[in-house]
Amino acid sequence: MHLNSFIAQKLPLRAVLWSVALAALGYLGLSLWAGWREVVAAVVQVGPFVLIGLLALSLCNYLLRFLRWARYLALLDAPVPWRINLAVYFSGFALTTSPGKLGETLRSLLLKPHGVPAPASLAAFFAERVSDLLAILVLTAVGLWAYSPARPVVGLALAAVLVFLVLVQWTALITAIDQWAATLAQKWASLVVKLCEIILHFRRCFSLTAMAMGLAIGVLAWFAEGFGFWWLLAALGHPLPLTTAVFIYAFAMLVGGLSFLPGGLGSSEAVMIGLLVMNGFPEPAAVTATLICRLATLWFAVGLGAIFVTRTR
Repeated sequence: MHLNSFIAQKLPLRAVLWSVALAALGYLGLSLWAGWREVVAAVVQVGPFVLIGLLALSLCNYLLRFLRWARYLALLDAPVPWRINLAVYFSGFALTTSPGKLGETLRSLLLKPHGVPAPASLAAFFAERVSDLLAILVLTAVGLWAYSPARPVVGLALAAVLVFLVLVQWTALITAIDQWAATLAQKWASLVVKLCEIILHFRRCFSLTAMAMGLAIGVLAWFAEGFGFWWLLAALGHPLPLTTAVFIYAFAMLVGGLSFLPGGLGSSEAVMIGLLVMNGFPEPAAVTATLICRLATLWFAVGLGAIFVTRTR
């Protein structure tokens, strides 16, 4: 069996099982902390209509991001039939709980048989991550004025993204590094050459029009889940202003992403619980709201991804 085939068929499923098992232990601990009876009672209180609505909003998030992904591949001259592309894209969600979501690069392996070169699919992946980060930063701005401790984190993240975008547009520098690395025999030098190729692809996704498209779709996609979080809080009997709920959700996602922990596990939950408590939530209610939110967003995506992985093996 070829290595790529082995990785595509064995590693993702094992990684999914491990990530789900470890997260299940963590979420079991959170449930016990909140009190499992309180969690069950909260789910009953929310009701099936709201729960289905939360999942629908999450699905809206995934589909909007898929449209952006498809557009990035088209910009990179690597279009894929939408049915195949959709299955591959959703398969990547199976490994969303990997650090920095790097496991989602599984899509590169799955797209390779369909004629998509790895540099193009990897460039689309990194373009997605940057667009998501910019979108989350935009959404945090709606409530940032009320949470001064969050301003340094948001400011540093925005500065880092802007510096990165400026550097990747510096074609002369990238070309010089590429040519220098190509003259070296060391293994790391070949990785630098491949990285330069990915960056040159990546920058095509960040022309002014492409960046505006990616940012607009990202803001709309992540707002859908932030709106769902606001809806959930109201259904639990602890309503907050929409701007506050969206800020809490977005800032929790930002900290989780910057932590580089698998799926932001632990960091996102801690921020969400802490901000809810700051806004007057009893601690058990804050933990319960966080559990339901993450199950309807992060773990719904992982579950869908696991289903699609088994179908694309």
